[in-house]
Amino acid sequence: MAKQTIRVGYLPIIDHLILGITKQKQDTQSIEKPFEHAQLDYQQKFGWNEVGGALLKGEIDLAFMLAPYAMDLYFAKKNLKLLLLSHRDGSVIVANKSANVTSFQDFKGKMVLIPYQSSMHHILLHKKFTEEGITVGIGKDVMTEVVAPGQIPMMIEYDTAGDIAGYIVAEPFGTQVVNKGMGTVLNLSKDIMPNHPCCAVVARDEIVEKYPEAIQEIITSFVQSGKLFTSTPKAGIAIATKFLNQPVEVMTAIVEDPNQRVSMDKLMPKPEEFEFMQNYLIDTVSTPALSGKIEVDKFVDLRFATAAGAE
Repeated sequence: MAKQTIRVGYLPIIDHLILGITKQKQDTQSIEKPFEHAQLDYQQKFGWNEVGGALLKGEIDLAFMLAPYAMDLYFAKKNLKLLLLSHRDGSVIVANKSANVTSFQDFKGKMVLIPYQSSMHHILLHKKFTEEGITVGIGKDVMTEVVAPGQIPMMIEYDTAGDIAGYIVAEPFGTQVVNKGMGTVLNLSKDIMPNHPCCAVVARDEIVEKYPEAIQEIITSFVQSGKLFTSTPKAGIAIATKFLNQPVEVMTAIVEDPNQRVSMDKLMPKPEEFEFMQNYLIDTVSTPALSGKIEVDKFVDLRFATAAGAE
């Protein structure tokens, strides 16, 4: 029986590491049997618009992407299904040393970088700044600017004038800057909102309905990859170093942090979390960051995660 090729888009961030673990398992076939129905075609992207555009154009079939951004795409096209979370927690707020920022109050009057407006990062940053009495938006205490995750370290490196106060981003682009002596971690995202979702596994409806066996074995492998990362973090470091093309010391600092920066063992999507996201990004932030509200139950498809034993 011929295997169906499933083209999957992702960014080189720790949020998408379960894909790298599945790739390692399939490449070596050491602890997982070969897929019977699916063959993965891994397509690394470098920005969220690139991921979303490829998904809408049908250039990829499945994507690891920001859950709120996926909701916005669903609002526009209604041809997607969210099948699984890819992680929980995992991001950091980093202060730029060149800007002499040592506390959140020092962010006032400066720019802060975020990876996307339609993101959990936007929610987390807004929530933290609100708690600190800092307003966010045009004409307010702090302005945000969207920069692709992989470009943020370069922005900090060349900001010798200290115009950028700091940023919030997925790892490894927080620890990467800290290890180079250019930044300081002010907050882990899990300390702002423990166990928060962020990125999810999203697929085109056509693929889900046409190839359910292939989708099921992929989702099952992702769930097992998350549990493998949790039980054997040192193996996760080795895979992440290669899959994300990062120095081993950067990945070691992230994975072996006693604060457990990122988790991958509880990947079951919870509809109420997506309701919260859309309500916050439309009703709470100063400028709505989503086009409109969706019917979450029609967007989130729990069949495959449930069959995979996701928690």
